Amino acid sequence: MPTIVVDVMPKAELLDPQGKAVAGALARLGVDGFSGVRIGKRFELTVERADDATLETVKKLADEILSNAVIEDVVGIEVVE
Repeated sequence: MPTIVVDVMPKAELLDPQGKAVAGALARLGVDGFSGVRIGKRFELTVERADDATLETVKKLADEILSNAVIEDVVGIEVVE
């Protein structure tokens, strides 16, 4: 059965306190080379078929249920066989 992966990230103009905490931890651990960290959400939806109708339904769900349009963007919807 195919899986549809939906990735949601905080809007770029908003603060990401979780990302900031991880970036601080990396600095405290002495890990160099990272200019920033942003943390988002990943949803994996197992479907019976990944046809156009199912993808349209997932896009609607991603916009209306899986993300908060005020503070988040749906940045990717991908079919993984």
